Order: sequence, then C-alpha cells, then structure tokens
Amino acid sequence: MVEIGQVLGSFDKASYFWDSLSMAITPFMILDILIVAVFIYWIYVFLKETRAMRILYGFLFLGILAIIGRVLDLVLLNWILKYLMTMLVVAIPIVFQPELRAVLERLGRAKFLSDLSSLSRSGQTKLINELVTASEVLSDQKIGALIVIQRKTALGEYISSGVSLEAKVSAELLLSIFFPKSPLHDGATIIVGNQIISAGCTLPIGDSLENMGLGTRHKAAVTLSELSDAIIIVISEETGTMSLAIEGRLQRKLDSEELRSQLARHFRSNLKKEK
Repeated sequence: MVEIGQVLGSFDKASYFWDSLSMAITPFMILDILIVAVFIYWIYVFLKETRAMRILYGFLFLGILAIIGRVLDLVLLNWILKYLMTMLVVAIPIVFQPELRAVLERLGRAKFLSDLSSLSRSGQTKLINELVTASEVLSDQKIGALIVIQRKTALGEYISSGVSLEAKVSAELLLSIFFPKSPLHDGATIIVGNQIISAGCTLPIGDSLENMGLGTRHKAAVTLSELSDAIIIVISEETGTMSLAIEGRLQRKLDSEELRSQLARHFRSNLKKEK
C-alpha cells in the first residue's frame, strides 16, 4: 500500500503541475509565449558560439533532475540540489561574465551573422574572386596572411579575440589588413558570409603540431581546421606559397587556379540556390 500511495502521490503532483500550466488561451498569452521563445532562441544562438554552451547543457541537466526530484518526491536528491542550486546562483554571473557582457553589447545591435549558405552562387563567386586576388598579391610580395572563412561551425570565441570590423570583403581591405606595418597583420582575419567580421584574431595551436616543421600560421590553420569546418587560407611569409587548411589537412604550394578551384568546390556544399 505504501508503494501505491507513493505512485499516486507522484502522479497527483505531476497532474497538478500540468493543470497549473493549463489556462484559457488569450492573445496576450500567445504574445507572452512568442516573446519568451524568441528570447530563449536568441540566447541559444549567441551561446552556441561560445564554450559556455557546454556549461549551459550542464545547468539544463540539473534543472531536469530538479523537476524529476520534485515530482517523484526524492528527498535526498532534492536536498542535494537545493544547496547545489544556491551555489550555482552565485556561480552563474562569475562563469558567464564574458558572455553576459557580450550579450548586453549585442542587445544594441541585434544583428546575427550569416554563413556561406546565405550567399547565392554569384555572391560566392564574387567572394572567391576577392580572396584569390588578395592571395595572389600577398603571395607575390611574400606577405604572411591567415584568412579564415567560417562555415557551419561558429567561431565566436576566436572572433571576440580580435578587432571587430564587420566590413564587406574586398581584396583591397584584405591587403590593408595584412600590410606588414598594420597593427592587425600578425593575427587571423575571420570572414562570415561576405563580411570581414574580425581581424587580428588569435587562433589555437595544437600540441601535436609542435614537431611538424610548420610555421606558426600553418600550425594555427591546421589546428582550427581540426576543431571546426572552417576553410583557412595561409600565405607563407618566408616563401610566399599559398596553402589551404580544411578538415585537419593542409594543401600546400597551390597556384591561383588551384586555390580558386578548391574554394569553389568547398563553397559549393554550402550553396544556397539563387532566386
């Protein structure tokens, strides 16, 4: 009888919880739900560009455990979560401090970045032409460069390490950024869609590449291509050779047509049909 009572009690709690959510649907209620849904989605879109997304999954898991513990009246679990949640309330502002600051900064802009899939065929062709033209000049003059083209994997944490530009991609602007006396020439330039979002960015370098005889730019390009699906163009400062890092592989000593062909092939998988 005790077990049946416990089951009925848990069922009653679940029913009461569900009934408390049931109410007459009104226009204001629908508006309320839409506003909250858009807000949650906006927070998700922003956080998925950062490492904080993994921490958020942990908080969601604890939240689900708390609901289960409350519905099933799990005394020990509820007691642990009660004190754990208290600590998390204090920890959240500390853990998410950089993200919270960035969210507040973005509220004024309310602008979302688009990847290559937002570009039509002609848009991608124009982007490739600008990239190849800049790469040719940089290669001829032996000016080192590191150009990152974002695809599906968001690169928010690397974008935030550089200087925000949000300017349309052009060969002239790329050449200005990588001009040896430019303060941004040593870092990576990150392109999202048809915009240069940030320049002078810091990229990670994997420990496994230390003894491969590669320069710093090439190591950073390979590492990022292992961590994401980004396309990275590298121009060697010593030899002027053009290379392309994709999916952890480095294609070296490419000429202009080979670079154009490779970019077109990899851009094609993200192509949005032109209307």
